[in-house]
Amino acid sequence: MAERDRLRDYRGKRDFDRTGEPRGPGAPAGDGPRFVVQIHDASTMHFDFRLQVDDVLKSWSIPKGPSADPKDKRLAVPTEDHPLEYQEFEGVIPRGEYGGGTVIVWDHGTYEPLSHDREGRPVDFAESLERGHATFRLSGSKLHGEYALTRFRGGRGGDGEDAWLLVKRAGGVARARGTPDPRRARSAKSGRTLAQVASDADAAAAGE
Repeated sequence: MAERDRLRDYRGKRDFDRTGEPRGPGAPAGDGPRFVVQIHDASTMHFDFRLQVDDVLKSWSIPKGPSADPKDKRLAVPTEDHPLEYQEFEGVIPRGEYGGGTVIVWDHGTYEPLSHDREGRPVDFAESLERGHATFRLSGSKLHGEYALTRFRGGRGGDGEDAWLLVKRAGGVARARGTPDPRRARSAKSGRTLAQVASDADAAAAGE
């Protein structure tokens, strides 16, 4: 599917004359594939989990954030594909805009696809997501280790889609600093909290 089609929903929900979110389709440099976890203080506080798949970021909203405990099955609600540049986005989405609120980059890094078929042969990562089960190893500044995303039928997802579960794989080596208090968590990009990002944005707007 062409890049412009994959980002159609993303662009259709946003007024880029008002929001500082990236429009796309530029691709940031660096060793891929990349992942990012953003804390989003919108109408409800949540974590956005995004994986680079081809030329977009496949995205899920995770209300409680990722967990390093295999017993924790974290609900992951699919959202629209985002442009690759979104992995660097940190700031305030204006009130009245889709997703209005403050965003920080809680964690970012690279990931290694691990999906295999029953014979142990590697499966293309986009194909594994299409089938509804994908495994991968995260290498971030906070999250490390093997995780799985699994679609489940009957779950409440975005736009009527099936929801997913994000789970740390049992037996793998995973380390995390625990799911943080979102309001006290610091950005892996800037070291700022949500409140500090919002305050900086207010100061910048007042100085214009």
